[in-house]
Amino acid sequence: MMKPCYLIAEMSANHAGDLSRALEIVHAAKEAGADCIKTQTYTADTLTIDCANDYFSIHEGPWKGRTLYDLYREAHTPWDWLARIKQEADKLGLDYLSTPFDRTAVDFLAELGVNSYKVASFELNDLPLLRYIAAQGKPVIASTGMASLGEIERAVRTVRETGNQDLCLLKCSSAYPAPPDDMNLRTIPHLAETFGVAVGLSDHTLGSAAAVAAVVLGACVIEKHFCLSRSIANPDAAFSMEPAEFRQMHDDIRAVERAMGKVQYGVSAAEEGSAAFRRSLFIVQDMQAGETFTAENLRSIRPGYGLAPRHYDEVIGRRAAGDICRGTPLAWNLVR
Repeated sequence: MMKPCYLIAEMSANHAGDLSRALEIVHAAKEAGADCIKTQTYTADTLTIDCANDYFSIHEGPWKGRTLYDLYREAHTPWDWLARIKQEADKLGLDYLSTPFDRTAVDFLAELGVNSYKVASFELNDLPLLRYIAAQGKPVIASTGMASLGEIERAVRTVRETGNQDLCLLKCSSAYPAPPDDMNLRTIPHLAETFGVAVGLSDHTLGSAAAVAAVVLGACVIEKHFCLSRSIANPDAAFSMEPAEFRQMHDDIRAVERAMGKVQYGVSAAEEGSAAFRRSLFIVQDMQAGETFTAENLRSIRPGYGLAPRHYDEVIGRRAAGDICRGTPLAWNLVR
């Protein structure tokens, strides 16, 4: 039986600079059915430099007009919060995961006692960082947004060269929000087949349709940005799920997992009550012993208590073994 898909609630910037809200998000994620709460471990200075020239300015999308430094300074989660967030998650029985963006973040999370690491799509091409993460010897979950097949192959090889074989690749569209037409979910089984790894989806679409479909295609991990309310202003609110939406996604995914089941033919346990209403052969006119079975006195109708309809041509033209009342299911002892 397949294991339940692992559901990650990405807090990201949805705490909006408030530790109490961050802890509330942890509780809300647990209530919404998440298996894991995730943060991002960076500062503006570990991601970029404080520069306002054209290279460091955002020209399109939800953060248009801002500099990278300004955006990351607002969106980051203070590192001195992370132990408290992990502690709260541990107390609730919720896994804790974080994305490091440089070596100092990797080391910090190692000291915090994380059990695995997440690699963001934008860092997948940073092979030295990826090597350092993989060398920690803990599971690695890596998003593949924007990456070519060759870039993914180099990333997978880099992880495996450290001796770390515990890798999961997430299909991702690095657009915020991502349009459904850009998801290309058929890539999910191709990733699994090509690289022999567990696969999943880091989903920036609105709603849960893509996530549910991904599970059908073999995703064993789903990552979704998660907030208390999109009305709480922050850089990630517009493409984040609220608790009720995450719960609905959780319920839909669990239902789909049950529905996928196994290869099954014949009458299932749930269908046993319906099997009696299949078609079968019935006598539809009173008949006397020796009378010939014809299309007028023998029909294939519901319910299913008589001989199977496939025997119709075998019976037509033969004779009744005795008197038969209208409404009698045909059985071989009535035929001679």
